Amino acid sequence: MTGKFLVTVLTYNEGEKLKALVDRFSAVQDYQLLFIDDGSTDTTAAFLRDGGYEVICHNCNRGVGTGIRTAVHWARSRGFEVIVIMAGNGKMQPEEIPRLVRPIMEDEADYVQGSRYLEGGRSPNLPFFRKIMIRLFTTAVNLATGFKGTDLTCGFRAYRLNLFDHSDIDIDQDWLDRYEMEYYIHYKALKHRFRVVEAAVSMVYPPEGKDYSKIKPFVGWWSMIRPWVFLLLRLRK
Repeated sequence: MTGKFLVTVLTYNEGEKLKALVDRFSAVQDYQLLFIDDGSTDTTAAFLRDGGYEVICHNCNRGVGTGIRTAVHWARSRGFEVIVIMAGNGKMQPEEIPRLVRPIMEDEADYVQGSRYLEGGRSPNLPFFRKIMIRLFTTAVNLATGFKGTDLTCGFRAYRLNLFDHSDIDIDQDWLDRYEMEYYIHYKALKHRFRVVEAAVSMVYPPEGKDYSKIKPFVGWWSMIRPWVFLLLRLRK
């Protein structure tokens, strides 16, 4: 596979983190950038537009899943074959995008999950509680699916867009608006035997251990868990 692919950056009130991240994207790229501003109330939209970047703005905060849905539909309508999803909070490294898409470009995978735990990956300053929860969640999902993953919660991912042509994959369901979407896609890709692999990436957390995530305790984790409950018990499509 050759040609450009789309890199989508999901952002919500990231302020200086987003500005620092944007500075790290190379001026010469073999991909196109798209920013999804999920209802930010800071200067995100103006900053991106003034910089000449392609940006889609939601009129309110609608969730990660809605951002992914918006990006996938936008990419497919413009003929892209591959999409990369990353966060705008600076934890994911633009320099590692080629590493993430390489298995798809070399026709070895349809979906690539980033992993901080593979050789070559890293996660400096990862909070202890988050580390424990990542391990527990990943192990539980592996047991449920038989997939031997190492880092299910890493949001740095790449998809071959024809994955969404499958008749059993419906990303337009409104229950997938937030963190559910990422795990819904993961489950469906495994269920229908798409080629799923991991690639080593970095997830760099702030050294002070504060403001490292917008996942709300209990509510956020339930948003990540319930796709597995609903799909394994066949309560949702």
